[in-house]
Amino acid sequence: MSAKLAQYGAISLLAIVLSACSARHQNAVAVGGDDDDAVCQSRGYAQGSPEYVACRKDRDVQRNAATARADRRQRDLGEYMLNHPERP
Repeated sequence: MSAKLAQYGAISLLAIVLSACSARHQNAVAVGGDDDDAVCQSRGYAQGSPEYVACRKDRDVQRNAATARADRRQRDLGEYMLNHPERP
């Protein structure tokens, strides 16, 4: 009985630890987490110009791609852990 209780405790602890890793909507490291407005203006683009709009769109696309990659890596790791319980 206590072995089963210890196993459930370990599983619960693992679930709590893994849930801490799943925070969403963080600034992606690949993008740098900089302020998009400041970055695009530092490149010499005036607000409202076509170059400024393209810069903001490019940064948004980069951020979304980095978030999608991170989500995919997290999902792949979870699937690997489920499919390979013999490897901690």
